Order: sequence, then C-alpha cells, then structure tokens
Amino acid sequence: MTKLEYVNADLEDAALDIGIYRSGRAASMAGLSVETLRVWERRYGISTPDRSPNGQRLYSREQVHRLQLIRNLVDQGHQIGALANLTSEELLALGDPLISIGEARERPIRVMVVGENLEQRMTSGGPANWALEVVHAARNLDASSDALGKVDADVLVIEVPELEDGAVPLITVLRQITGIAAVIVVYRFCGASTLRTLRKQGYLVVRMPADPIEFVVLCDAALAAQPPLPSKRAAAGSSTMPALPRRLDDEALTTLVSVANNIGCDCPRHLAEILLMLNSFERYSEQCGSRNPDDAHVHAPLTLAVAQARGLLESAMERLALAEGLPLPAGLRR
Repeated sequence: MTKLEYVNADLEDAALDIGIYRSGRAASMAGLSVETLRVWERRYGISTPDRSPNGQRLYSREQVHRLQLIRNLVDQGHQIGALANLTSEELLALGDPLISIGEARERPIRVMVVGENLEQRMTSGGPANWALEVVHAARNLDASSDALGKVDADVLVIEVPELEDGAVPLITVLRQITGIAAVIVVYRFCGASTLRTLRKQGYLVVRMPADPIEFVVLCDAALAAQPPLPSKRAAAGSSTMPALPRRLDDEALTTLVSVANNIGCDCPRHLAEILLMLNSFERYSEQCGSRNPDDAHVHAPLTLAVAQARGLLESAMERLALAEGLPLPAGLRR
C-alpha cells in the first residue's frame, strides 16, 4: 500500500467515526443489499452520496436514516417510485415506518448487553422499548463466563468507552463464550488501528449512538451482516469450545526468542518464552479436556481463560516487538 493509500484509508476510517458510511455499511444499516441500493440510485435517484478520495460512495447519518424509512415503507407495500423524491419528513408523514422494525418480526430482537449503563441507555424510550428485549445485562467484560454462556440472545452489544487493543481478545473470548455471531462494539474514544482490527474480525464497531432507536437499526444491521455461529445446543456434544485464534505461533515466538537474545533488554525474550509455555499448556488442556465429557465440561472454562490471557500477552508482545524493531509475522506489522 502506498503512502497516499494509507492516508486515504485513515481519512475513510475517520469518516466512519463521525457518522459517514461506505455503501456496504449504509446499505446494511438500511436493511438493503448493496445491489438493491445501486439499482434504486440508478433508476430512481433516491440518494446522491459523496465520494471519498478513493472513489468510495459515502453516506451521512441522515441519508442512511432516509434509506431506512424508504426500505420500511416499501416493505409495507408502498411503491419505490412514489417514495424516491420525498424528504424524510414527507416519508414520516406517510405513517411511522419505524413500526415495521418490530412488526416484521414475530418477537423483539433479544439482546445481551455488556456495559456500565448500557441497558438503561438502550431502553430509555421510543421504539427501542418494544423492538429490543434485553435478556441479560453485565457490567463489564470480566463478567462470569458461566452466566453469559447460558443466555440465549440474537445480538451481543458491548460497550468499551475507551477502546484499545487490549480489549480485542476479551471481546473475542466473550463472543465465543456466548456463541452469538452478531456483535456490536460501541465506544467513545478509539484508535484507528483498533477499529480496523475489530472490523476485520467481523464486528460492527460504532461510536455510542445518541438516540436509542439507532440501536434498533444497528442490531438489524448486525444480524443481516453476520453468518450464524453453530448454536450452543448443536455445540453441546462437542468436547471443546472453539479456541481464540493465535496471532503468534510457536515458530514466530521461537524467532523472537532467538533475535531478542541480541538486544540489551531481556523482557522480549522472557515474554516470548511465557507465550510458548501458554501455547503448550493450551494444547495440553485441550487434549486433556477431550478424553471424556466430564473432563471437557471442567476444562472448557480453563481453556478459555488461558486463551484470554494469551491474547492479552500477545498484544503486549506485539507492542514490545514493534518498539524494539523485532520481527513479526507479515499480518501483524504496522
């Protein structure tokens, strides 16, 4: 990637942070496919998005909201041609298009929330009260895995006000514990690299919405965008839960141990050795847990705890390696 492409990528990430969305994200949030959105634009001129320096279509919050209104009214039987040139106010005057969010479902969207005051914020009034059902609320990412693993929900919403790299493995483990594929991460402040990391892993990552109804739109988008993970019932016969993917395998860590011997500070070498030991113990624990169902039940939380610790130490190792100029796998270099 050239320097100009890096700059353009950062500009587009910054645009997402202030409520500007690329066509794929805008279409998903409005409940449309990208192909449908483009056909509507070409045939009916329903929106005139701006363009990024790379030529990407960019949509404002207001444009996405208008697309959502149009989509809901079309679902109710209105003709797209009759709606295309109406303002948001005129669309709202045709009825309450937001009602279709709830009416299109046999039940509300079941949501598990993790955050200090997130439940209160999501259900503080308006359509969110009936379109979303908070089935479980936890205060932070350190909540009991036993409790979270027993909750049946459609969407997991996680609040991390000051979002940084160290939260990424915790979020990933939480998704694995709950078995929920559709995950929304909301924040107030976050670095661009952390945003990119989470988005590459399939999370919907947004700043804290100002209006509770935005949570309904986001939950719809998250459900539309994510393929379902195996259900917890289907996974019940499995001896182990899926492991948090390793970012630093034994080969990469062994290389770090060898190279770290040539610098004055021993911390990178010691940390790499600890990670090698954790990798080994994680494999041992998985094998031990696979011997019979009782062992699997006991070892599954242990395996996840080790994976969580490994993820945190991998993040620390990556930062340390970058600071010391040590070699990292190609996918981790920044």
